Amino acid sequence: MHLFNIAADDALKGDDAFAAFCTKILPDMAKGHRPLQRAWFGETPASDTYAAWREFYPEMTRRFSAADPDARTKWFGPDMSVRSCIIARQMEHWAHAQAIYDALGVERVNADRLKNVAHIGVTTYSWSFKVNSVAPPKPKPYVRLIAPSGGVWEWNEPQDDNRIDGPAEDFCQVVTQCRNIGDADIALKATGDTAEHWMRIAQCFAGPPETPPAVGTRTKTKVAP
Repeated sequence: MHLFNIAADDALKGDDAFAAFCTKILPDMAKGHRPLQRAWFGETPASDTYAAWREFYPEMTRRFSAADPDARTKWFGPDMSVRSCIIARQMEHWAHAQAIYDALGVERVNADRLKNVAHIGVTTYSWSFKVNSVAPPKPKPYVRLIAPSGGVWEWNEPQDDNRIDGPAEDFCQVVTQCRNIGDADIALKATGDTAEHWMRIAQCFAGPPETPPAVGTRTKTKVAP
């Protein structure tokens, strides 16, 4: 999380800063998380990296808050707006935090800030297909989600035969690949071939195509009382 916060901050600084980051990190990017972290942080203890993350991200978010939200920034996938870049960081943190909740067997309580994660999940519809070398089908499915507060969030044109319905939390877990839509505890419903295909391959993050978790492999761990 800290490493790619640094990447986002460099992207905000400009193309040269982001290019310098990529030059240093790309040779180790395909080797996995641990070699990648070691290439940047060396043998820094995890506790020190955690402390650096906590110190860095408030400063980074202040810089993003002061920037033009519509300005463009480079990234590992398509270029993004400043607004989309910081929402992507929120999405990554939310998704990886879910793994911690799962491991601890804790039921997560979300708030309506989750809409940012849902939004990036919807707007990366085409990316989910393109990264899998598939032409994005048209029209895009209608998405109707129930917010944590009980409100309704909607995207795209209403359609009865091409749509996604259900809790916003479930949608966010699927598009971030924290869950498989086939898991028993997912109340999300995909109607129509296009919607079903999308939910099987949904990937709202950059990088090469990732295979979503198999059914039953990313569920909340049962913790003994």
